[in-house]
Amino acid sequence: MGITIKTPEEIEKMRIAGRLAAEVLQMIAPHVKPGVTTGELDRICHDYIVNVQQAIPAPLNYQPGPGYPPFPKSICTSVNHQVCHGIPGDRVLKEGDIVNIDVTVIKDGYHGDTSKMFFVGEPPLKARRVSEVAHEAMKRGIAVVRPGATLGDIGHAIQTYAEAQHCSVVREFCGHGIGRRFHEEPQVLHYGKPGTGVKLVPGMTFTIEPMINAGGRAIRQMNDGWTIVTKDHSPSAQWEHTVLVTEDGVEVLTQLPGDPL
Repeated sequence: MGITIKTPEEIEKMRIAGRLAAEVLQMIAPHVKPGVTTGELDRICHDYIVNVQQAIPAPLNYQPGPGYPPFPKSICTSVNHQVCHGIPGDRVLKEGDIVNIDVTVIKDGYHGDTSKMFFVGEPPLKARRVSEVAHEAMKRGIAVVRPGATLGDIGHAIQTYAEAQHCSVVREFCGHGIGRRFHEEPQVLHYGKPGTGVKLVPGMTFTIEPMINAGGRAIRQMNDGWTIVTKDHSPSAQWEHTVLVTEDGVEVLTQLPGDPL
């Protein structure tokens, strides 16, 4: 299946789904503190998505392809050296942890996908710094989105910034088209060469979600079949927004009014 160009009606549904996903992250923020389990954060988010938003948590029972077990929870919680796809459970968050919470909701058949880093108390300098580098890398990727730009431009902006900060870019996972399906074409790599790859046109919707490691870029998968960690145990951070290519630039569909990018 090729890249889908969204109609004005579909874009409006994407705006709603994006706003709902962002509101989940806003809602859960006060609960991210020492002593809470990642499973409790999942339960709170699940109840909010289902009962308050009347929406569907997309990760729950999601299976991207053969060989993957169905994802058993409604959000992803990736702590410290976990890169992505951390499964919520009995882990108790403690002072100094950093945690990525990744939320995807389905509303009226359309997906909104976003994630951000949370600090549990005051994290170590290296963990705080990789979170800040990942955030800035995502912002720089978003800043180049406009009609006529290419996916390679996005990847190049992210890669050159992160590596200049002596961090590394995870290459095995990437952003993706999104709409009626959780993962659509195109793949949005977080590294690349300017001027290469698919040219952006108005109506495209996709995620930009760089995974940045404080150490090397090598990763491995845990035995649960989902959780990805850094091989060298260095802290990792990720930020994610769903974006729309507009006639003259970019609209961030998962940014709430008045909130910083």
